[in-house]
Amino acid sequence: MIDLYTWTTPNGRKASIMLEECGLPYTVHPVNFGNNEQFTPEFLAINPNNRIPAIVDHEGDGGPLAVFESGAILIYLAEKTGKFLAPKGRQRAIALEWLMWQMAGVGPMFGQLFHFMTAAPEKLPYAIERYTNEAARLVKVLEKRLGEAQYMGGDYSIADMVTYPWLAPAIDLIAGAKPDVVGEAANIRRWLDDVGARPAVQRGMKVPGFLG
Repeated sequence: MIDLYTWTTPNGRKASIMLEECGLPYTVHPVNFGNNEQFTPEFLAINPNNRIPAIVDHEGDGGPLAVFESGAILIYLAEKTGKFLAPKGRQRAIALEWLMWQMAGVGPMFGQLFHFMTAAPEKLPYAIERYTNEAARLVKVLEKRLGEAQYMGGDYSIADMVTYPWLAPAIDLIAGAKPDVVGEAANIRRWLDDVGARPAVQRGMKVPGFLG
């Protein structure tokens, strides 16, 4: 059994999608940011970086194993199950490079864009323009890639699982803000339809099943 510590964010949904895709039994433990539950001693013992997602695999090698950081979790689960990441070679390298691309680019840049557009107490035009430009550039990179392959890593993989929860809610916002850069994003929209039609993705996107 795996314990999943998560909340209603794109990063949290990466882990629940992977768990659903792998068919692993898991128990959901919502970590409510509104109540600062990420700072409790119990959660910090699992993830000292006080972020979600995190898992505890009670059947880990040598006993229960805690893993934090979404990319590390998906790699761990892929290697545990032998699914959605090639064990070696070209296919593995391509999937991992796109996974790292999401973690280093899409997650941080989209997160900053959403913060400055929707949550910042003061609207800062420079910050909004900076992160909108970078988000649009990243969308253009992905659009080109998905014109070359059906999925980010060639085959459906953890690279798609980490990127989908960020792109699905963001593509219309970014395309509307920078139509000259993004264009119609036809390849991305095809990919979003393909990934979003997967039953495991649909289930994973609903975890946890409420807003606190």
